[in-house]
Amino acid sequence: MTEGPVPPVSPGPAALLATPPAFPAPGPAPVLAEGPRTTLHALRHEDGPAFVARVRASRALHHPWLSMPADANAFAAYADRLAEPERAGFLLRTRADDAVAGGARTGGVGAGGATTGGAVAGGTLAGFVNINNIVHGAFRCGALGYGAFAGAEGRGLMTEGLGLVIRYAFTALGLHRLEINVQPENTASCALARRLGFRHEGYSPDFLYVDGAWRGHERFALTSEMVSAVA
Repeated sequence: MTEGPVPPVSPGPAALLATPPAFPAPGPAPVLAEGPRTTLHALRHEDGPAFVARVRASRALHHPWLSMPADANAFAAYADRLAEPERAGFLLRTRADDAVAGGARTGGVGAGGATTGGAVAGGTLAGFVNINNIVHGAFRCGALGYGAFAGAEGRGLMTEGLGLVIRYAFTALGLHRLEINVQPENTASCALARRLGFRHEGYSPDFLYVDGAWRGHERFALTSEMVSAVA
């Protein structure tokens, strides 16, 4: 019998099911704006696995101020809502050449004094910013919601990142006014609003239903003229 090359053996159906093809994780969405330490990106459905992982690692940081999607189905619904015309969702990443590391720190942005440790590697999700209740026409206003992820809080990343969102909202989105509504006990977030130049417009009791009860909120606002005056 003459020897020849052995033909390849095709794997059976069971083998194909046991070894699914590996697909690379999606890269970040295109950069909408960038600062010295952060980049701004639109939130996409493809960001779900990384977003959910960061939310799960940030539960202690976010409670009781934020309730974020912690599984794939919840994130899909969250991303669908942010795709509606009256909303816009953004992610903040550290720049690839900016690794943020450090020990425990208190009073993170959006955290109300939670304590976390760890590090955020360059290019990692540092936080999120949403613009909700967008109204155009004569009003041209939206309300900001935001939070840092564990390891990125208290280091100035959200201050820079929110600045990117504000400029994007007043230019690319054509808005004139942005609002921030914060529970007074969330002192870190109130301080962030003031640091960004938002004026305090008052306190509204029983303003939003949060964590099982109606909560009063401090109300802050910023207009495009206020930004232009200090630019």
